[in-house]
Amino acid sequence: MKLLTVAIPCYNSQDYMEHAAETALAGGEDVEILLIDDGSTDETGAIADRLQTEHPTIIRVIHQENGGHGSAVNTGLAEATGIYFKVLDSDDWFDGDSFQKILEVLRGFVHDGNGVDMLLSNYVYEKPSLRKHKAIRYDGVFPEEKVFTWNEVKRFKASQNILMHSVIYRTKMLRECGLKLPEHTFYVDNIFVYNPLPFVKSMYYVNTDLYRYFIGREDQSVNEQVMIGRIDQQIKVNKLMIDAYDLTKIKNKKLRHYMVKYLTMMMTVSSVFLIKEGTEESLAKREELWEYLKNQNKGMYRMVNKMALSKPMQIRNRAGRKIVVWGYSLSQKIYGFN
Repeated sequence: MKLLTVAIPCYNSQDYMEHAAETALAGGEDVEILLIDDGSTDETGAIADRLQTEHPTIIRVIHQENGGHGSAVNTGLAEATGIYFKVLDSDDWFDGDSFQKILEVLRGFVHDGNGVDMLLSNYVYEKPSLRKHKAIRYDGVFPEEKVFTWNEVKRFKASQNILMHSVIYRTKMLRECGLKLPEHTFYVDNIFVYNPLPFVKSMYYVNTDLYRYFIGREDQSVNEQVMIGRIDQQIKVNKLMIDAYDLTKIKNKKLRHYMVKYLTMMMTVSSVFLIKEGTEESLAKREELWEYLKNQNKGMYRMVNKMALSKPMQIRNRAGRKIVVWGYSLSQKIYGFN
């Protein structure tokens, strides 16, 4: 059994996937790297096969019909032999020194016979075209160098959301919670983080900048124009998150507050892009999304509505919509996303 499985979903990523794999190879024999070739039509599959030949005890290639990012993650989780599980997108990479720190912590868990459900570390938005990077860190939110529970978590700042980039899950816990991502759907990384949270009983935070999150390709799923074009996918993910839990029944107050915050963030992102698109159809979709939440669970709707970001997202007049777009653009400049 390996210490850590790193699943790398690959679709037509011949130009950058090898770099991602190389940064994970720094973990040596403690790491299993699963290269999931999700029906690529370029040289991705051939590169993956070569890497497996060069590193047969570390890299395993899985070729499958195209099913999207969620399908590739599902395959990675089903095939994983590591005690812990991490997703690394094929255009991103690990920082070498930080990766060694993370592995040392995981080895300590195994040596002591203990472990945690979720290990967290920092991630960095990398925008080489602008020579800009922005680290998202959780110091001040999570205790450091100790196992902790939700009761010990402090208040999150607006930028401090737990994303796929910042989590390593215990593989067994992910399987026991029944995590399965929808296929042929973008933005499922939000479900990957959100759905397991009520099953997370123990956590550990390493204050190191492990994950380097590349921003800048024109065809990237988080490119703003691409997101607007795929807004129906974002709405689908929103609704799946709404349906996943009745947050009014989450007993732990801090866990409940964070999950409401996360759902509010997702509703906000969808609302902003629908406002930016600006057509009557998109504005009607925005109203329908908020009505969906309200109709599905009035208690959750009230909880989300108490968050600072929610009410502006439902403003109907043109001046209000301009303020929303301005606020989003300002946040974009401050935090460097998209």
